[in-house]
Amino acid sequence: MTYYVFHDSPLGPLTLTAREGALTGLYLEGARYRPEIAPHWQRTGVPFDEVRRQLDQYFARRRTRFELPLDAKGTTFQRTVWRALEAIEYGQTISYGELARRISNPAAVRAVGSANGHNPISIVVPCHRVIGSSGALTGYAGGLAAKRLLLELEAPLSLAA
Repeated sequence: MTYYVFHDSPLGPLTLTAREGALTGLYLEGARYRPEIAPHWQRTGVPFDEVRRQLDQYFARRRTRFELPLDAKGTTFQRTVWRALEAIEYGQTISYGELARRISNPAAVRAVGSANGHNPISIVVPCHRVIGSSGALTGYAGGLAAKRLLLELEAPLSLAA
C-alpha cells in the first residue's frame, strides 16, 4: 500500500509518499516528474510523523541531516547517483561534473544530470546542492526559485550584527 500526505513548508505544500515504513517520495507542488495520486493510495498522516518533524526542523535551521528510512525506486545508475547526493554535506554545493567523478563515471555528466532531476525524494536526498560548473543554478525539478531558497536556507548564518 502506498500512503501519502501533504505537508506545508516554506516552499509551499509538499507531497510525501511512503510504502512499508519508508519514504518513497517528497515532491514540491508543480514539480516535474511529480506522480499523480492514484485512487488506491491511502491519505493518512500517521506514517509521516517523523518525516514531518525532521522537515520542520530542517526548515527551522535546526537539522542538517535527515535520518529516515528511504526507498527510492529507480535504475541502478539512478540509485548510485542518489546515494552520492546523500554524501553532499549541508551548506555545500558541487557541480554535475564533480558528481559524475564521485560515482567514478566522469563522462556521464548528462546522465548524472538526468538522474539528479528524477530524484523522487527531493530535499531529503539533496539534489538541490548540485549546480552548474560555472556556479550558476541550473536545472531543478521543483523550479529554480525553490532551489535558490533551499541553498539560501543552508547558507552559513552571518555572524555580523
